[in-house]
Amino acid sequence: MLIGIGQLNATVGDLSGNREKIVSAIRRAKREGAELVVFPELVLLGYPPRDLLHRRGFLEAAEREFSQVVAAAQGVGVVLGHVVVGGRGEARVDPSAAAFGGDMVLYNAAFLLADGGVVGYQAKHRLPSFDVFEEERYFTPGEQVKVLEWRGLRLGLSVCEDLWREGGVLAAQAAAGVDLLINVSASPYFRGKPALRHELGKRWAALAGAPLVYVNLTGGQDELVFDGGSFAVRPDGAFLLSAPSFEEGVYVVDLAGPPVPPPQGDGIAHIFRALTTGIRDYVEKNGLKGALIGISGGVDSAVTAALACQALGRERVLGAFLPGPYTSPESREGAQALAAALGIRLLEIPIEGAYQALAEAISPHAAVAGLVAENLQARIRGLLLMTLSNATGHVVLCPGNKSEVAMGYNTLYGDTVGALAPIGDLLKTEVYQLATYINQRAKRELIPKGILSRPPSAELRENQRDDQDLPPYRELDPLLSALIVENASWSELASRFGQELTQKALLRLASSEYKRRQLPLVIKVSPKAFGMGRRWPITCKYWR
Repeated sequence: MLIGIGQLNATVGDLSGNREKIVSAIRRAKREGAELVVFPELVLLGYPPRDLLHRRGFLEAAEREFSQVVAAAQGVGVVLGHVVVGGRGEARVDPSAAAFGGDMVLYNAAFLLADGGVVGYQAKHRLPSFDVFEEERYFTPGEQVKVLEWRGLRLGLSVCEDLWREGGVLAAQAAAGVDLLINVSASPYFRGKPALRHELGKRWAALAGAPLVYVNLTGGQDELVFDGGSFAVRPDGAFLLSAPSFEEGVYVVDLAGPPVPPPQGDGIAHIFRALTTGIRDYVEKNGLKGALIGISGGVDSAVTAALACQALGRERVLGAFLPGPYTSPESREGAQALAAALGIRLLEIPIEGAYQALAEAISPHAAVAGLVAENLQARIRGLLLMTLSNATGHVVLCPGNKSEVAMGYNTLYGDTVGALAPIGDLLKTEVYQLATYINQRAKRELIPKGILSRPPSAELRENQRDDQDLPPYRELDPLLSALIVENASWSELASRFGQELTQKALLRLASSEYKRRQLPLVIKVSPKAFGMGRRWPITCKYWR
């Protein structure tokens, strides 16, 4: 049996565009001989639709587009994720005005379509409401477990999170006896997650004694990136398909075919693909002209610019070098060398005149010295970048990294301006790793050696270095990973990293929470990123 895998890059709310992609993929899979075509979770709506699900008009429009997908299921079976609009007990009803009353409930489901009609569906039981997920806000958990009959086969359908939970839908389907398990997912990427999916898929296939097909979304949606990586696995753990990561396409697998090599582990190359995908889709899906980066001569802005060039093409990337009173000649040389290596236009706009004028205007009322003077320089740069963005139509990319963001080592309305923070989920040491990979991948110095070898500095005062204001990154970054990703306790952190470093980090993390609420979107590539997946109070007395 040939099965088509529609690994699509859906856009939230683009109902007609997503429907066209689905129907086109059905036709292509049919041409390649597929008898069944499988698509991801909520592929017609895009994921996550969030409060669009509270809009009656959105759901009504979605049902109209869904009816066209149903009609396209001719001569081939189709499995895809879609919403069930109905009453209690999973009863599907027409989306009339009455259906959207107070008793209306929504289920997140996997549908089986064939011969221009709905054969059946399996509602999602486990609704994730942790990290970036909030499905309990919108959906009702399914209660029934079904095995659907189609062309003499018994199919067990499930939706995303049900794959990750012991017992439940897949266990019941395996016990009932199935010929094929199918999981439709919208599973955002973080480093290490693909391997977890593979192990789950092999375990369920072994338990059911039947192949498992897993289909995932790909593409960027705001701060989330979906890596695709769809696969099919036999009960003995051998892979029958390993679809490319971060690539939209239709892939056909023969369930009776020979095994293929297992998927490779994800590493820094996957991080690179995730970040470039996130930049590309943010710019493209929002109809933006290009990207603007304030290039300082440091590694963070260099990596951000290199990622933008890979995502958009160098002709759509604009750099701005904004030297101030303490900018070193090495910074100018690094910025110019980077722009030349990337092949991008670099504007140079000195800020010293604006700084002196503003300092003089403020000085009768407040002393412009120390941190005040440093922040004023950063905010002038932020003002200039946003003005250039208005003038050119290029969206500003914020180059802040996770270490700086965690410690509040940034200036609101200064180096935090922008729409998207591509490396905001990378610790400083990981930024250097990515820079090295970018050069290795290009087989030349896209990021000049001088930038990589210089001690990090904000250059907002004479001879400033990051390690004067922060603990060394080689010590700080492991602590931040344990604190933010592992959620380790005070005693664990103090034992591993020492009380002095732990207290300093925890206090700075707590005191800078208000800044993080105003940051651009951070592209998530770790299990815990700043942004929609971390809900922390600003006014809070507990810091340990």
